Amino acid sequence: MIKVENLKKNFGSLEVLKNINLTVGEGEKLVIIGPSGSGKSTLIRCMNYLEEPTAGEVYVNDQLLTKKNRGEIAKNYSSMVFQQFNLYPHMTVLQNLTLAPIKLQKIPKKEAEETAMKYLERVGLSDKAYSYPQNLSGGQQQRVAIARALCTKQKLILFDEPTSALDPEMVQEVLDVMIGLSKENITMVCVTHEMGFARQVADRVIFMDDGTIVEEGTPEHFFTNPENERTKAFLSKILH
Repeated sequence: MIKVENLKKNFGSLEVLKNINLTVGEGEKLVIIGPSGSGKSTLIRCMNYLEEPTAGEVYVNDQLLTKKNRGEIAKNYSSMVFQQFNLYPHMTVLQNLTLAPIKLQKIPKKEAEETAMKYLERVGLSDKAYSYPQNLSGGQQQRVAIARALCTKQKLILFDEPTSALDPEMVQEVLDVMIGLSKENITMVCVTHEMGFARQVADRVIFMDDGTIVEEGTPEHFFTNPENERTKAFLSKILH
């Protein structure tokens, strides 16, 4: 579903990604972990060209991602859930969910609204369809953002630390929705610090540090017997 080849990303003289090579299979659940500043979010943002790579290529469904076609590829294949929800404050929840299907995918309004209600029910918020984002808790807003990503019916959803802006008691309600999603044939790439979630849903975990992929493996490998000393040090801090 995604192929990243020799990917580099600089911000001025700062080298944030250093020659990343990575493949994500269709339906795979990939979790990216690592310390702050390791390049995790930049990598996921390069996967849909929210950040333009300095060098290297990103392919989505065998199509080379470029500045010119990124909108088309996003429309056809991928959606993203951000740390900060990114809901339109002047629109109701239902309007937030139907905007992209109606405007970008040219879905009839009635059909888009039916789909939106289905996914709102799925995330437990069908009673909030006519509420505005500011009247929802952070956890509810993030569940709306996930429902919005589902409304475009894409095969690929990218999650950039979807629980990091939430109060601790709201984290689990969002993770529960994502755990439910992981049982479906959707390709998920998730940057997260939630190790319980990684252990539960990931087919593969990648540990990044200093702009490189240091180690990758199954959750079992990572949480029982990581090989790299840097990985061990990170996990020992975060798991205790």
